[in-house]
Amino acid sequence: MQLGMIGLGRMGANLVRRLVRHGHDCVVFDQNPETVAGLVGQNVVGAANLADLVGKLGQPRHAWVMLPAGEITEATVAELGRLLAPGDTIIDGGNAFFQDDVRRAREMKAKGIHYLDCGTSGGVWGLERGYCLMIGGDKEAVERLDPIFAALSPGEGTIARTPRRETRDPRVERGYLHCGPSGSGHFVKMVHNGIEYGLMQAYAEGFEILRKVSSEAVPEERRYDLDLADIAEVWRRGSVVSSWLLDLTSAALAEDPALAKYSGFVEDSGEGRWTINAAIEEAVPADVLSAALYARFRSRDREGTANKLLSAMRHAFGGHVEPKT
Repeated sequence: MQLGMIGLGRMGANLVRRLVRHGHDCVVFDQNPETVAGLVGQNVVGAANLADLVGKLGQPRHAWVMLPAGEITEATVAELGRLLAPGDTIIDGGNAFFQDDVRRAREMKAKGIHYLDCGTSGGVWGLERGYCLMIGGDKEAVERLDPIFAALSPGEGTIARTPRRETRDPRVERGYLHCGPSGSGHFVKMVHNGIEYGLMQAYAEGFEILRKVSSEAVPEERRYDLDLADIAEVWRRGSVVSSWLLDLTSAALAEDPALAKYSGFVEDSGEGRWTINAAIEEAVPADVLSAALYARFRSRDREGTANKLLSAMRHAFGGHVEPKT
């Protein structure tokens, strides 16, 4: 199957590489011509601009936008809406605000163009591990693009099957889900990222407590000089708090126990705020998720093991680099 990919950053380029591995063809565009040139090769054709990309796609055309949420995505989708024809499909795989998807889908529907929002989780590890995909939009377009989603997803892998799922959609067990109508995919991904904030904050605070127990402020009889890297590693082995985030934490601490290369300045990319806003609108108490978001705000004024560990985890799973302060 052929797909156009717009945006070849940390994830966009790897999405292309994974698709090519599974036998798909890609036409790619990025504002940086060198990035495009670096991907061009077997089954990958470069484009000089959006019009060129659309012209190199066979009908019905499928164009995946992998850009930061905001004005650049808005402008790109609008331009694609002018260039594409009825029956074509736009997929936004970034972390867009779900209400923007609802509006864009309505605007594209008036032109006869399908619009899908696809929450994409997997970070810089997705090329090898695959991507968990949460898709919103009309069923016809989702079904047509199933070979693309199947190639990008992790597959069943070695995870044990959940009992009594025999009558449910088998694609979910392979790592991708049609969540519902327009906006639902990014809504699910938004809450996913809000939960991620909470999980990361829980690990970070726990390890801060483990670190501080060695302080002279603690009475000597219960002062412990604990090895955080070893604790993270032993928790990976059969503990109920084991997870991929803990795997990344263990690796970060083994490499640099003092986390010296991290300042503790923890950015937020928007989804946590949107999740809290949704919780307020729905009158759902979200104490942990709210506290985790506020902790990121607070990190910009102070350092500490917890904040450094948050930075380390963000860098490990998503390649996020701390802003220069």
